[in-house]
Amino acid sequence: MAQPQVIVLSGYGINCEEETQFAFELAGARAHIVHINDLIDGHRGLENYQILAFPGGFSYGDDTGSGNAFAHRVKNHIWKQVLSFVQKDRLAIGVCNGFQIMVHLGLLPAIGGKFGTQQVALTYNRSARYLARWVDLEVQCDSPWLRGLRKVSLPIAHGEGKFYAPGKVLQELKARGMIALKYALGEVCTHLDLEPNPNGSLEDIAGIADETGRLLGMMPHPERAIDFTHLPHWTWLKEKYKREGQKIPERGPGLKIFENAVEYFK
Repeated sequence: MAQPQVIVLSGYGINCEEETQFAFELAGARAHIVHINDLIDGHRGLENYQILAFPGGFSYGDDTGSGNAFAHRVKNHIWKQVLSFVQKDRLAIGVCNGFQIMVHLGLLPAIGGKFGTQQVALTYNRSARYLARWVDLEVQCDSPWLRGLRKVSLPIAHGEGKFYAPGKVLQELKARGMIALKYALGEVCTHLDLEPNPNGSLEDIAGIADETGRLLGMMPHPERAIDFTHLPHWTWLKEKYKREGQKIPERGPGLKIFENAVEYFK
């Protein structure tokens, strides 16, 4: 398949759909922004797509908990569609609010393939404040979304991003290789003198995958790091690369995640 089709869900406070669409199309996919009502009403269906994206935002104003109300709307109206989609050889990603939606739906981690039951949580940041900053991440698993990446720097913007899992669930995540990303001390945190774990997440977990690796949820925003000049220290890096005789890159670290999704279907 030369150009996979991506459905980027929108509606009720989701606000990163255009950036997500742009990132997928820059990576070589054909992305369509679809309001959840169009799926509910049957104007669109998931069967024509290979990649499903739950973008970031503040669905329903986070009034009943981040991602909770949107997840209920999915569960009550199109759950069979979504379940059928993820059980096929398809890819799905949830970013920030999208990750929270996938957790509430029980799409992640879905240990043992048991979709539909919430097993982990993304709760209030340790600071009890909304955070918008950059983080460094270390890749922990071989998800198709993360191939070729060992370390990556991306921005975050959330008030409820602290990852929590009961002890037995955490053990299963480790044993089954489902921890996808961890906050770590890297170039950006060192350069800006930032604490590596911004929200108090259990064991520094920033993202998880299902057992196949095809479903990925992450709090950081890769769609906000697709150009080199998105990096918070790009001017410093530019001078460093010039002095070392290195080529100054055009693209940022987040684009690789979208390119990996496109490559999966080639």
